[in-house]
Amino acid sequence: MKITLYALVLSVVLFGCGGNSDKTFKAREFAVSDDFNVFPKGSKDILTIVKTDSGKTTAADRFAINTRDTTITIEDGSNAPARKFVVASFINTQKTAVLVQVDDKNGKMAPFYIIYVNGGKTEVVSLNKASKGAEDKKYTNGLEELTRSNLLVNNDFFITTINSRVYPVKRQKEDERIQGKFFMYSSDKTTLAFLTANSLYQVNTKTGETFNLPLPAELTSQPETLVGNIQSDYTWVPNEHGTSFLKKNADDNRIVDIKEFKH
Repeated sequence: MKITLYALVLSVVLFGCGGNSDKTFKAREFAVSDDFNVFPKGSKDILTIVKTDSGKTTAADRFAINTRDTTITIEDGSNAPARKFVVASFINTQKTAVLVQVDDKNGKMAPFYIIYVNGGKTEVVSLNKASKGAEDKKYTNGLEELTRSNLLVNNDFFITTINSRVYPVKRQKEDERIQGKFFMYSSDKTTLAFLTANSLYQVNTKTGETFNLPLPAELTSQPETLVGNIQSDYTWVPNEHGTSFLKKNADDNRIVDIKEFKH
């Protein structure tokens, strides 16, 4: 009888230890010096993405982020603590850093974070900048995959997953995100061009240099031919620092190498 009772108690204890516990982490602001290219020193540094639910009752899969036997919950100011995410994507091959977007009623405008582990210490970094742009809803696109290894978050952050770098994208106006749509980038993928109402706003993600190129109305009013006209009449020109910006050709008869353009 004693052996049976002991076995029962032990099974209850083991069962109770088997489940994941939640731990809340307070998000901090992104810093330019942040390095997410972290190599794990052991299993405690590895993050896992777990699908929590999907199917007819949800518009998309939902995910949780675990570190060993702990499920990560994010606390960030007035936002309700979040443990389910509609976006969950590793930004390094070591699986020590993951980009997430909270699952809430704000849809594409829901907040983004990077969860990463370094030497057993878990941190949460916010990729959310306040904005009062008149057309924020139109130009807040959430996560855009420009290539397999280049990501754009809400026109505010450019992420390269090859080296796990996150670059802030300099705004035209500090208090509002870029009021335009990503249009194309330079051949070295460091200068991003955004199509705004009447110009191409260009910003280099590495240097922070910017250049605003006004576009004639007859060009922007024909979106179906806009890309072709830009490719034939405009060229990426390096400045004195070696930073390339798209500019109007001085010679309209110049032969342009199409490889100069990426979009």
